Amino acid sequence: MCGIVGYIGDEQAAPILLNGLTKLEYRGYDSAGIAVFDGSEIRMEKVSGRLQRLKEATDNGKALPGMVGIGHTRWATHGCPSDTNAHPHFNKEHSIIVVHNGIIENFTKLKLHLENRGYQFVSETDTEVLAHLLDYYYKRTRNPLAALTKVMQKVEGSYALGILFRDHPDSIYSARKDSPLIVGQSERGNFIASDVPAILQYTREVFYMENEEIAVLTRDDIKFYNVDEEPVEKTATHIEWDVNAAEKGGYEHFLLKEIYEQPRAIRDTVNPRIKDGQIEIEELQMTDEEIKGIDKIMIVACGSAYHTGVMAKYVFEGMARVPVEVDLASEYRYRDPIFGRNTLVIVVSQSGETADSLAALRESQAHGQKVLGIVNVVGSSIAREADSVMYTWAGPEISVATTKAYSAQLAAFYLLALKFGRVRKTISDSDYEAYISDLQKLPEQMEEILKDRQPIQRFANRYLAAEHIFFIGRGIDYAISLEGSLKLKEISYIHSEAYAAGELKHGTISLIEDGTLVVAVATQEKLYPKTVSNIVEVKTRGAFVMALTNEDNKDIEKVSDFTFYIPKTNRYFAGSLAVLPLQLFAYYVSLGRGLDVDKPRNLAKSVTVE
Repeated sequence: MCGIVGYIGDEQAAPILLNGLTKLEYRGYDSAGIAVFDGSEIRMEKVSGRLQRLKEATDNGKALPGMVGIGHTRWATHGCPSDTNAHPHFNKEHSIIVVHNGIIENFTKLKLHLENRGYQFVSETDTEVLAHLLDYYYKRTRNPLAALTKVMQKVEGSYALGILFRDHPDSIYSARKDSPLIVGQSERGNFIASDVPAILQYTREVFYMENEEIAVLTRDDIKFYNVDEEPVEKTATHIEWDVNAAEKGGYEHFLLKEIYEQPRAIRDTVNPRIKDGQIEIEELQMTDEEIKGIDKIMIVACGSAYHTGVMAKYVFEGMARVPVEVDLASEYRYRDPIFGRNTLVIVVSQSGETADSLAALRESQAHGQKVLGIVNVVGSSIAREADSVMYTWAGPEISVATTKAYSAQLAAFYLLALKFGRVRKTISDSDYEAYISDLQKLPEQMEEILKDRQPIQRFANRYLAAEHIFFIGRGIDYAISLEGSLKLKEISYIHSEAYAAGELKHGTISLIEDGTLVVAVATQEKLYPKTVSNIVEVKTRGAFVMALTNEDNKDIEKVSDFTFYIPKTNRYFAGSLAVLPLQLFAYYVSLGRGLDVDKPRNLAKSVTVE
């Protein structure tokens, strides 16, 4: 959500800022701007709408000379999208320039305080308060670091900041609290950014800033401080990503590329953790006795990560016979959860920066609970703060709608459930070997599905004008339906809902009318007859049914209008295969409707505010 880039070095800053912001478009935004110090003044350009407008307004950055600058893509929270509300924001003299990610919760109080002292505001944003508050303290201290620490002590909420002071043209100041910010170091200059892809082509040496830390960047140096202005020693992390992983690589969209990267993501997540036929998860940091002692697992996540938790509940309870609760992180924070004597809390997030999930982690630790983080981004906040972290090696995911991170999270849960089941002796030796074999076959089976996407594309083209689509399933198939429905609504803007198929008669079936598309997921063999019964129920009320089932379930063709088959696998792992055609269906519907597949409206990749 929102993106920050800053650069100070020996090259023109504006083109670098624009390039970095382009790499952060996946985070979601509705306006953009940059500010560059040209040697005498700080010059700005900002626009509402897409980044292309900013590039055109600055001749791709050539119109703004200078070798130090900051840039921002904004996702509106306070104030509608407009040129005025776009970042950067500034004080009256344009001598202090600020870009900000996050939300200042007490901005109304601070704004009144400043207005009473003669400050005038030109925007509706909470960020402008920061610019004037910095001005207020800088005029009293004449010290940027002292002014910034004073501001940090006054504001409540979350922030990642990039700041230019005209009186100090050789420095960029930055700070963070609960919003991600990294610092990059290279021979050609130094950088700040919201995420690694923004600066990956310039440097692989990155510092991850902790909460309430400050960074001061010059051309040749980076210094870190805490809120008491005391120096902080930090060690850089070397980023191992292949730079091509953050590029389209010949695909029309990042989403399609990432759908096709899912077999690789599962291989990379699974294979290093299977050694000599045994699952070894060293990063779990739990002894066998501790695993045996777990009396409850609580999975906390948002969006698609929450859907992997719903799936994991069935898998964990089936394999390891341990009770599992699954919570939306935004609800978990406020419901005063009841923990067991030996509860393991698992927090799942692609970015590792999801605000509600991070808050849930802290809430759990405050109650003395052990927290395992499942994240995709090395060095992210959840990765650093969790008691242990299990990385999903999906690589950078650029499209807003997650695909390969979702699949890698499922794979991580499969590994954990098998590990727990083996240790707790709820899985026989023969079943354990069969499960591992099936798990290792998943990437090849996924590739088989992805080779033949034309039937899904043709079917999707029939429903470009649909207004309502329903997904139904039972058990694990219900969890699959949740994700299939979310993918469709995220990128096609068609209203879709997922329902546990057995609940149709309790109200939902009243929504079915002639021509309504119902997607019925049926991968659980023991539930075939029940799901067929539900298909007949909606068919008799005029529904058109697309069935998604295993290749051995030919009988379902008798009651469905279109059937897509997936290879047979263990019932616990079926979600990894069944989700692929649902992702492709959403992709082709969105594409056929002429929409922005990678950057759907109103959505952000990393939701770092409530």
